[in-house]
Amino acid sequence: MNYREQTPDLTECDREPIHQIGAVQPFGGLLALTSDWLVARRSTNCAELLSLDELPAIGTPLGQLFYPSAVTQLREALARIGSNNEVERLFGVRLNSGGPLVDCAIHCSGELFVIEFEPHAADEYREHVSMIAPAVARLEPIKDIQALFDEAVTVVKSMLGYDRVMLYRFHHDLSGEVVAEAREENLEPFFGLRYPATDIPAQARELFKRNRFRVIADIEDEAAPIEPELGIDGKPLDLSLSVLRASSPVHLHYLANMGVKASMTIAIIRNDKLWGLFACHHYAPKCPPFSLRTVAEMFSQMFSLMLDRLLIDRSEKLRGEGRKLHDQLMMRLAGDTSLATHLPMIEQMLVDLVPHDGISIYFEGDYRSEGDAPDEEQFLALIPPMSGSPTSALVASDALADRIPQAKPFADRAAGALVVPVSRSPRDYLVLWRKPLTQKVRWAGNPAKAVEPGESRLMPRSSFAEWGETVEGRSERWSDDELVIAEGLRVTLLEIMLRMTDEVARERKRAQEQQELLIAELNHRVRNILNLIRSLVAQSQDDAMNISEFAKIIGGRIGALASAHDNITRENWSPAPLSTLFESEIAAYIGEKKERFALDGDEVLIKPDAYTVLALVIHELVTNSAKYGSLCDNSGRLDVGVNVNKAGDLEIKWRETGGPPVKPPKRRGFGSTIIERSIPFELKGDADLRFKLSGLEGDFLVPSRYIERIERAVTPEDNEDGSESMIAGTNGKTEREGLPEHVLVVEDSMIIALDTEDNLKELGVKSVAVEGTVQGALKAIADREPDFALVDFNLGAESSVPVAEALKKRGIRFALATGYSELSENLDELGAVALVRKPYGIEEIEALLRPKEPGGSTAEGGEEPSADQASA
Repeated sequence: MNYREQTPDLTECDREPIHQIGAVQPFGGLLALTSDWLVARRSTNCAELLSLDELPAIGTPLGQLFYPSAVTQLREALARIGSNNEVERLFGVRLNSGGPLVDCAIHCSGELFVIEFEPHAADEYREHVSMIAPAVARLEPIKDIQALFDEAVTVVKSMLGYDRVMLYRFHHDLSGEVVAEAREENLEPFFGLRYPATDIPAQARELFKRNRFRVIADIEDEAAPIEPELGIDGKPLDLSLSVLRASSPVHLHYLANMGVKASMTIAIIRNDKLWGLFACHHYAPKCPPFSLRTVAEMFSQMFSLMLDRLLIDRSEKLRGEGRKLHDQLMMRLAGDTSLATHLPMIEQMLVDLVPHDGISIYFEGDYRSEGDAPDEEQFLALIPPMSGSPTSALVASDALADRIPQAKPFADRAAGALVVPVSRSPRDYLVLWRKPLTQKVRWAGNPAKAVEPGESRLMPRSSFAEWGETVEGRSERWSDDELVIAEGLRVTLLEIMLRMTDEVARERKRAQEQQELLIAELNHRVRNILNLIRSLVAQSQDDAMNISEFAKIIGGRIGALASAHDNITRENWSPAPLSTLFESEIAAYIGEKKERFALDGDEVLIKPDAYTVLALVIHELVTNSAKYGSLCDNSGRLDVGVNVNKAGDLEIKWRETGGPPVKPPKRRGFGSTIIERSIPFELKGDADLRFKLSGLEGDFLVPSRYIERIERAVTPEDNEDGSESMIAGTNGKTEREGLPEHVLVVEDSMIIALDTEDNLKELGVKSVAVEGTVQGALKAIADREPDFALVDFNLGAESSVPVAEALKKRGIRFALATGYSELSENLDELGAVALVRKPYGIEEIEALLRPKEPGGSTAEGGEEPSADQASA
């Protein structure tokens, strides 16, 4: 083969440009096209696969090779690609006269469009499409994570027919472990074996995040080169998103050493990170059809969702254990003044939640320890290096001496440490210790032997027999679950110390009740969202003609829900602007051409229980317009009117003009059902859709109980010159009367202080002074008395009570800010006019600055918080 090969060395796997391999596997072909649809590159097997008389010449228009209808399908597929990481699929397409039916994958590669094609499995296609629902149904009732792993590999093996299917999970050090396996009986088991990080190089892991699917049909096949090898820019074709990309010789040698003839790998992504892989091995050549591979890819995505569900359930259980620990500590330490004296009790409560061999606590200069732990002199030597870590960050290590040399004298009895900081300055610590263990790690072959003797180039190891490694001087690793418990313990101990200092036992109890209520409400909302997504998946299947379209439709609808959820949770589950919905949905289609869209009328806030309903309706309207209406070309226009009528109900008028002629749909899909029935059914409002020849028109009415008015209206001019956002609000600079001239901000967090200063100046305050300590604040008051002050109640290790007393003595209006406890009952005693809960923004600041009128109300009618209403 004549594609590029390089002379590798020991770091070749991390440097080899596997995305620029310059060839494709021979079971499929590739055409790379310019923006004007001329052939720029092609694989040398194109003519054979497409039954062409000769290989297409560079510069040949695609229209000379393919049917016009086929070219149209390819153009439409390319237009549906929304980002550079998307691949659009077509199944069962006949591209040219006399050519076979093929499956196509279309993606962008730099300035080129890439079309990959391979034979279509016409007899099996319907069977492949029908596999996904029963496959997912087998996983749905499972509640145990390991059971989910075991069932998933069984389903994948049954679906694809490979000899061995492994679920491969990455560890923190990027090595991997086989956590589940389904195999033929004659094969030796790989379950429980570890593979070094070098087996899947860093660049391959990054590539899997972009292209989650990889198939190798036959390791002995000769790849079909892509010609020309280099473009006019002197660069090879980037095949990062290719489904046919040939493999590097190093990887093929690796598979050959394992006796594997064909493989398939499906990446499992969680939270934008590579969590693991489905690794499929076959000991003879094998190439599942493209449609079946697509079903397997969708199955892996569903597996990720179900894994998330189980991990969320486990996290909820852990939080429950953490709450029990919190309650017990709060109850047993009530009214005391020292944590160190209660070390035996704390150790007893933690022993089952976080197994350990020793415990130390250092609080206000007092050191106590239990079990295998350093003595006081040894511990005090650790404090300076430990103080260099972030104030609120846990430090977890299975070999603390590797990080802190001062830990070497006692490493023989306490090697691992989980350091929990429980104050800011001076630092106080609770530390759990673990003994060093002699550990056995089961590797698949010796991971150190990357180069075979006598070879001049990098050769993968030839032996994969189980190889045991003995590791000494390290403790058992602290698990993620144990770190969650430790973080909860850190927060609890901080709260206890604050309670000991401030003697606010009743406020702490009320805060805990609110926390439990919040967690219960969050649990309720998460389950509702999961049920809604499940219903969307079931109801959307009839709207799609193929698997790819189904994935696109359901992805868009879930994306609309996610965007709506972000908008309402950004304000602590408060009403959010309607205009934000239009802005996020429309922006992707109009780009910089804002004149094509106008939002005119009253700006309103939509309450959370209606916001997701409107999000789905607007998403379906915009998607429909982008496919068939005024946003599907460059000339159409969309106008939306928003009006609150005399009854207080919200009227939304949707008007499309200038697009292609509109015809009523011949069938009603789930999208149409969402548009026409969601508002009447869920909100008891009205929806009227009219398919006029000139453009779609829709009138919607949302009952008044779901909306809140705000003062400013949205006008088309706001969007034409870019001077205003589509979201109306109080963030614009306007003249405000009665503002204080000089405001003092007392806040120990620099980021919060700078943000508050910016907000005050944006509201029109001429002078702002910022201080982060009690001493600095008192000096600022003495130098220049402020007209108003916003004071954080807790300034690191000190309280701002002296600042409050100084302000009260001088008769200066001030408000207290806090994120810890409820101080409303102490407002009169401290002299504050109001209490604001963190996080706060410009609206809350503006409300505080309004001058107080007689009768206890603010200048614009807002009431001062009462003792029962104020929240910390």
